[in-house]
Amino acid sequence: MRKRYREQKHPMIQKLMEYGLVIVGSAIIAIGFNVFLLPNQIASGGVSGISTILDSTLGWEPAYVLWGCNIPLFIAGLIILGRHFGAKSLIGTLFLPLVVFLTKDWEPWTNDALLGSICGGIMVGLGLGIVFRGKGSTGGTDLAAQIIHKYTHMSLGTCVAVIDGLIVLSAAIVFDIEKGLYALIGLYVTSKTIDLVQVGLNRSKMALIIMNNEMEVRNAILHELDRGVTRISGYGGYTDDTRPILMCVIDQSEFTKLKQLVKLVDPKAFVIVMDASEVLGEGFKLD
Repeated sequence: MRKRYREQKHPMIQKLMEYGLVIVGSAIIAIGFNVFLLPNQIASGGVSGISTILDSTLGWEPAYVLWGCNIPLFIAGLIILGRHFGAKSLIGTLFLPLVVFLTKDWEPWTNDALLGSICGGIMVGLGLGIVFRGKGSTGGTDLAAQIIHKYTHMSLGTCVAVIDGLIVLSAAIVFDIEKGLYALIGLYVTSKTIDLVQVGLNRSKMALIIMNNEMEVRNAILHELDRGVTRISGYGGYTDDTRPILMCVIDQSEFTKLKQLVKLVDPKAFVIVMDASEVLGEGFKLD
């Protein structure tokens, strides 16, 4: 227990690290926007997508569009939603357009639209994932979605999808259908990259085992796999008899060994296996 408390970071250091993550993440998003998305006219949702469309049609500076949209949305969020979004969100709202402005003269890293959508989606997703790990945000259409959600009672995910969908549709109309499809690819890659940054590469499995030889299966998991196990009481739907259920979480690499152990101890056992995207606790991650 003492070791765990010693491993905890000082609150001030933790706070500084969170601010640093928001700044680094915002910078990555801005650079990805300037070197991949903007030069290839990939308007993959968000305020950055709006700025891409306005830059191509009206020649408006993207950084000014980002400031012009993000700052009013941030203020509206404070007034309408009645919540404090925090200094980290304000930093993301202001710093991202600043980096976009400072790197506006950088040469494109590719002029291929497909590569631009994929690599741009990766960089934006990486940046957003880092910002989220810093418990901040970059404002933009996420705030607009929350405002719409409050008045329409649509789910937040639906609001975000509608806004981003309209932006991608606008890109398809302003540019062409092909650019709209590239924007969809960018959106998809961004969402997957955010998940990767948030959850990580290590995937675990959760197994529910319904069996007759409870003690043998339990001992095999505890001693052969060296994994913890939880006993859950269940009832048969047909017989209404009490049936023990064992739940355990294992690394993906241990999955085959678990199947072999259960099959060896109780060939008639019923095993349900599910993905566990993130597992916290002893034996896995502690933070």
